[in-house]
Amino acid sequence: MTASTSPTTALLRGNFQIQHHRHFSNLARATTKEEKEPWWKDSMDRLRNIGISAHIDSGKTTLTERILFYTGRIHEIHEVRGRDGVGAKMDSMDLEREKGITIQSAATYCTWNGYEVNIIDTPGHVDFTIEVERALRVLDGAILVLCSVGGVQSQSITVDRQMRRYEVPRLAFINKLDRMGADPWKVLNQARSKLRHHSAAVQVPIGLEDDFQGLIDLVKMKAYYFHGSSGEKIVTAEIPVEMEALVAEKRRELIETVSEVDDNLADAFLADEPISASDLEVAIRRATVAKKFVPVFMGSAFKNKGVQPLLDGVLSYLPCPPEVSNYALDQTKDEEKVVLSGTPDGPLVALAFKLEEGRFGQLTYLRIYEGVIRKGDFIINVNTGKKIKIPRLVRMHSNEMEDIQEAHAGQIVAVFGIDCASGDTFTDGSVRYTMTSMNVPEPVMSLAIQPVSKDSGGQFSKALNRFQREDPTFRVGLDPESGQTIISGMGELHLDIYVERIRREYKVDANVGKPRVNFRETITQRAEFDYLHKKQSGGQGQYGRVCGYIEPLPQGSTTKFEFDNMIVGQVIPSNYIPAIEKGFKEAANSGSLIGHPVENLLIALTDGAAHAVDSSELAFKLAAIYAFRQCYAAAKPVILEPVMLVELKVPTEFQGTVAGDINKRKGVIIGNDQDADDSIITAHVPLNMMFGYSTALRSMTQGKGEFTMEYKEHSPVSQDVQMQLVNTYKASKGAE
Repeated sequence: MTASTSPTTALLRGNFQIQHHRHFSNLARATTKEEKEPWWKDSMDRLRNIGISAHIDSGKTTLTERILFYTGRIHEIHEVRGRDGVGAKMDSMDLEREKGITIQSAATYCTWNGYEVNIIDTPGHVDFTIEVERALRVLDGAILVLCSVGGVQSQSITVDRQMRRYEVPRLAFINKLDRMGADPWKVLNQARSKLRHHSAAVQVPIGLEDDFQGLIDLVKMKAYYFHGSSGEKIVTAEIPVEMEALVAEKRRELIETVSEVDDNLADAFLADEPISASDLEVAIRRATVAKKFVPVFMGSAFKNKGVQPLLDGVLSYLPCPPEVSNYALDQTKDEEKVVLSGTPDGPLVALAFKLEEGRFGQLTYLRIYEGVIRKGDFIINVNTGKKIKIPRLVRMHSNEMEDIQEAHAGQIVAVFGIDCASGDTFTDGSVRYTMTSMNVPEPVMSLAIQPVSKDSGGQFSKALNRFQREDPTFRVGLDPESGQTIISGMGELHLDIYVERIRREYKVDANVGKPRVNFRETITQRAEFDYLHKKQSGGQGQYGRVCGYIEPLPQGSTTKFEFDNMIVGQVIPSNYIPAIEKGFKEAANSGSLIGHPVENLLIALTDGAAHAVDSSELAFKLAAIYAFRQCYAAAKPVILEPVMLVELKVPTEFQGTVAGDINKRKGVIIGNDQDADDSIITAHVPLNMMFGYSTALRSMTQGKGEFTMEYKEHSPVSQDVQMQLVNTYKASKGAE
């Protein structure tokens, strides 16, 4: 934005362009054939879909709040844990405001310099990782927020890995430069070493900590100061004389870094030609959109400094929808990959990426990848084949909505009254495409839960069904032995929040059992089985014989259970084979060590026998179940437990105590770094030993320690733990 254009003028001009654009779009449709540029070209170029994600407490929601304020979407700023009782706009749930954390990702949109920006603010806690996962699945670009004091933390690494998985181009924003101990250059180096970012700063801060005053733009070579009560007046000035040397060095570093991945800029750089601001800007955009470079912005959202240049950076460097290539799978051609044009001209393709239960029924968030969607249209859910009419189409602003008549490719909208699941694809019926689904992690922890009063059973099951539909990482099951309802999720906080939401939103008080860890069982060697199931009672008997072996699947195999039918000829009629597979699957659902599911298992059927009269599907299914139980012990089964990757940050004086405690919890310390007065310890610790750890850590470190943990893998438990678990299981079985 040049100094001469005031934000108001820009906003008015932007709105006028959009009105003007809508007015002429119908005209333009008629004349498309004569012109080169289609009617939607301009509005698609002026669209950005971005997500804001980061480690806990890096300032994502605060940053979104500032963006909404400067773009005129809200008229006053509220803090996350607001004393005024209002709270940040994007944390619309009461629970979020009380705890000061984001639980659900919220969507909004705003206008900046005539561009439309759709923003999704995502949670930082690893327990709500699916919210980040599904936001990144549908976005074209992202802002990775890093704290200038904390640097690259464990959750920043996880979020970055998710961005990489969905190939999202990103900007980094180093926040909190006003805090004591802020060091953006240290954070930049950490991003290069820990996240393997090919990155360089596009700004240099003027002063740090208490005397952080403004920023110098290395592309345009101008200094910006932020005045006014909320930093809304930007004053452009020349670069302070004492900073010229540093600025020249950092600009050269920026050009060098971009030249490494951009040939056009490299030619100019090697020929020692002066590089203009516009050349550099275009080169940074090319490299960022190609995911080869990450520009680093700086500022302090809380102190209202550096947010507007970051918005300019979103427009300048992040891609518009047609620049991102998205694939769909064509169901009519055996899931062949199809590249979507990403324009409104094609057939409609939209993905339901998030569901929410609103006051008026289910609200489904859609990202439109191609085509146009209109209110009153009929669309088809490819996953279920159902034809549905769109009764109402809205755009979301946190928890408020605005009705619209139509939306086109590249936009994020919400529809009411459509019955579907998270991850379903919708088309207009002319094609049968599905978008690839999201990566959903396995739950690691379970709780037994039951309503206090018998009358509230209906509301209770309604709540569980709704949460299960909304959140793919939240599972509900029945314990076959005790008949209790078991809920599973990504961690203690995740399950606590759901129990609390059942109480608040459905007025159902529930009793919660002790958290349980999701153990698994597996086998370590091959074992043969040969089992004859024969039962004679008056009339038709039962007869089925199965022979074969079970063995562990090879390391790194993608499936957890494989059934291999190696029978030659017809010793067992082929119509009984599915029943045998079903029997083995059922038997593998609970191993005989502690009754947990058995995985990494290959079952091969090599021989068997059938009887002309007495054989039936039931007989073979039972034969398979008993055969599995018979040979299971011979395959040397072991128990697997979820192991967590734990990152602790504790003052150095408590390092010994904390490390000793991790060893006591059977953890393995794999890394220990020093960061100023703090020690950063990384360890692999069994989840079973981590219950109530936050209280223990507080008492060991006088309240100064903090930790984050995320699921790493299931790995075998030690012999003594296995004995202990098996004995406990047997005792509980005996008691019944």
